[in-house]
Amino acid sequence: RYKSMVTPRRAAVAIACCWIVSFLVGLTPMFGWNNLSKMRRTQEPNGSHTPFVIKCQFETVISMEYMVYFNFFVWVLPPLLLMLLIYLEVFNLIRKQLNKKVSSSASDPQKYYGKELKIAKSLALVLFLFALSWLPLHVLNCITLFCPSCQTPHILTSIAIFLTHGNSAMNPIVYAFRIKKFRTAFLQIWEQYFCCKTNKNGAAAAPQEGN
Repeated sequence: RYKSMVTPRRAAVAIACCWIVSFLVGLTPMFGWNNLSKMRRTQEPNGSHTPFVIKCQFETVISMEYMVYFNFFVWVLPPLLLMLLIYLEVFNLIRKQLNKKVSSSASDPQKYYGKELKIAKSLALVLFLFALSWLPLHVLNCITLFCPSCQTPHILTSIAIFLTHGNSAMNPIVYAFRIKKFRTAFLQIWEQYFCCKTNKNGAAAAPQEGN
């Protein structure tokens, strides 16, 4: 049913929805859920007539309530747990199919489910790397919100932020090494747009002398 359900139009709509939701969630602090009013209230009792200056640091500007209650508890943790349950069910179903006793002539089902298992493992690896990259920062945010007196080492915060940025570079590498179709597509993109090695038919071609 995959080809009938996942049409190019539906895939495009799903991708567009993901980007729209990401923009809305990511830009929510710019719509007003930030620490600006709190910082103004802190400065007003001092009676200072100096210009209002904001210290440009993440935890100073961004509300931890937004990061924990809205970002983590709504948009990160529930989808992560849901995807974990889905993959566990996928692996369970594939394992049952592979363990079934099949006749010697029924080699295609074994080959098919073996291929599905390999793809499922690759996608599960992507999910694992996502959790490994993003959970440390969210855990630190929870500590900052629920335990204001707790002091987290600055180096841990820097490592956690680095992991979140590095996660964006991990997925293409995992896809390229684990899934042949992705690897082929990446090589074609690389040769076409970076090496300029394409012919009229769109296939990779060797560079000619004098180009």
